[in-house]
Amino acid sequence: MSISEKEYRRRRRQLMRMVGDGNIAVIASAEVSNRNNDVEYPFRQDSDFYYLTGFSEAESLVVFIPGREQGEYILFCREFDETMALWTGEHAGLEGAKQTYGADDAFPIDDIDDILPGMLENRERIFYPMGRNQNLDQHLLDWVNQLRGRIRSGSHCPIEIVSLEHVLHDMRLYKSASEIKLMKKASKVSAGAHKRAMRMIQPGMYEYQIEAEITHEFMRNGLRNLAYPSIVAGGKNACVLHYTDNSAILGEGDLILIDAGAEYQNYASDITRTFPVSGTFSSAQRLIYEWVLKAQLAAIEKVRPGNHWNDPHDEAVKVLTTGLVELGLLTGQVEQLIEDEEYKKFYMHRTGHWLGMDVHDVGDYKVDGKWRLLEPGMVLTVEPGLYIPVSCTDVEKRWRGIGIRIEDDVVVTKQGYEVLSSTVPKTVSDIERLMAN
Repeated sequence: MSISEKEYRRRRRQLMRMVGDGNIAVIASAEVSNRNNDVEYPFRQDSDFYYLTGFSEAESLVVFIPGREQGEYILFCREFDETMALWTGEHAGLEGAKQTYGADDAFPIDDIDDILPGMLENRERIFYPMGRNQNLDQHLLDWVNQLRGRIRSGSHCPIEIVSLEHVLHDMRLYKSASEIKLMKKASKVSAGAHKRAMRMIQPGMYEYQIEAEITHEFMRNGLRNLAYPSIVAGGKNACVLHYTDNSAILGEGDLILIDAGAEYQNYASDITRTFPVSGTFSSAQRLIYEWVLKAQLAAIEKVRPGNHWNDPHDEAVKVLTTGLVELGLLTGQVEQLIEDEEYKKFYMHRTGHWLGMDVHDVGDYKVDGKWRLLEPGMVLTVEPGLYIPVSCTDVEKRWRGIGIRIEDDVVVTKQGYEVLSSTVPKTVSDIERLMAN
């Protein structure tokens, strides 16, 4: 299961149509990041670069020149080096860039200063993600200035640098059938990891031991990369939205909030479940949990073609605010509390985000100042929550320290929606039943 070369070609053709003849697009690979001394962080390719090439090596750059007779798709990469292959493994080299990755032409990355300025000459616009790679930003400006210095000799210099993200990220927002298959795989394995955590947890364990069970499930199913650092937050730690320390002991009466997802072939999953460490919700925990679940189910029902991006969030806020009033955590009329944003004391984040090659994926949420309409092929998360820190002394003691979030990955379909992560239990009875078994 992977993206076919045919699909990569289709993506490149679409990009070049949008770039247009007479212009050029340039994208650099991700850079290698040093961890300490001679040790590097595991390399993960830039998502835009990979989306168009499938090429996963560092020290590379791709160029698209619509209408160029010698070839429109050019890769600059490392030449094949037998010594380097001995130390770090096989790499494509110039021939592999053409034969395996479909490049029309390939050049050594070390020769870029000699070759790329000539490709920029006589182009009107450069489509480029300015600000992502400061070193290349400066090189690009230097190359343009070189061309400006040759204008009197008849050279034509690009007149504008245009944001590549504006055209490319709109392409990435609409997932193909192949992309959705990869995301289903990532969600399926991640769902298994969440169920494993529910089965394995015991009071007295450390958060990181549950994190290890989750990572083990990812890896034993062939998914070696996390989509993001796992959140494994027991008790009051669940009220810290981006808690990743994962070092506390799990207490008998605690809830645990786990926000964890694996990545499969550069496509992310993102799932959150909250459940009791002991296997049984307390009455207070259950009351809060049921309102969060009710909000999530209502929000998911708003994920349909023709609805706008903010509809799921508005619905979640309406249900959560109603619940906060019924539980006595807020006082007043629901409509006025929403208008005054009083709910933000306990629900301070959005109800979701785009999902794809990046866990917080690319794509505009508004178009011409208005919330974007949902369309088939878009993938988003739906993740309402309620968080009542122990420091919140103006509420009853039984509520303090409860943090709950429920998150699923949802595809917009022609008929409505599909929940990719539906196999993870999320009703109180289903969770308690799984944990009891």
